Amino acid sequence: MKQVGILLLIAFFVSPVVADELEQTIAGGRLYDKWWVDTKLTPPDSTHPAYKEGKQTGNTTWRCKECHGWDYRGKEGAYSKGSHYSGTKGIRSSEGQSVEQILQVLVNPQHGYDKHLGKEDLNAIALFVSKGQIDMTKYIAYDTKEIKGDAKAGKQHFKKHCLDCHGKKGDALNLAHEKSKPEYVGTIANKNPWETLHKIRFGHPGALMDMRKMHNGMGREHHRAMRKMWEHMPPMLGVLNEQEQINLLAYLQTLPR
Repeated sequence: MKQVGILLLIAFFVSPVVADELEQTIAGGRLYDKWWVDTKLTPPDSTHPAYKEGKQTGNTTWRCKECHGWDYRGKEGAYSKGSHYSGTKGIRSSEGQSVEQILQVLVNPQHGYDKHLGKEDLNAIALFVSKGQIDMTKYIAYDTKEIKGDAKAGKQHFKKHCLDCHGKKGDALNLAHEKSKPEYVGTIANKNPWETLHKIRFGHPGALMDMRKMHNGMGREHHRAMRKMWEHMPPMLGVLNEQEQINLLAYLQTLPR
């Protein structure tokens, strides 16, 4: 009984720290996606000076994902060819490094992100690079884009976490930039499963949040309240474990395109 009491006491004091680290990691994942949305900063007009071989121009080249890819493997991954090829290596080798080591890379002359982002945001990106990555090659076949997951199990996660916004068939939201050419969650999950998995884990840039509020219950009413905290899709990191996220992705691929 005494041991249980000690464990509960430790959990009481550790939980806020864990929540803060999780919140920062999620923030870093969204900043990796498109950092000027969450920070509400004005993106640079120029092409990133380290972006040499790709076909993109302007502020999109300042998105971390544009060089390093949604799968974090850069020129060795899904961006090994096509319109998003940049010739840049990925960030997989930086997984597990200290935040301090990664910060040195973010602020070096080649990257120069200290000229645009504050210390807190840089720390969040570094934390994501260190602790937020997963090896997507374990789950996504690069030739067929087939997912090594259980779609039937993923359907239950979709019903609980996604159905209210995306609808029963996943076609309630048109996610396309050109509304005349609709794209639904099923479209994107099949076309770019790496991006979809990243957004399942970290959400879509557009709002800040408090993980301790987010985890205060997991019922449907809670999720309606949670969405009021967000302008866009919330994260599933910390809500679903890694295999459950993959199962959800597998189910998304079964939805209408």
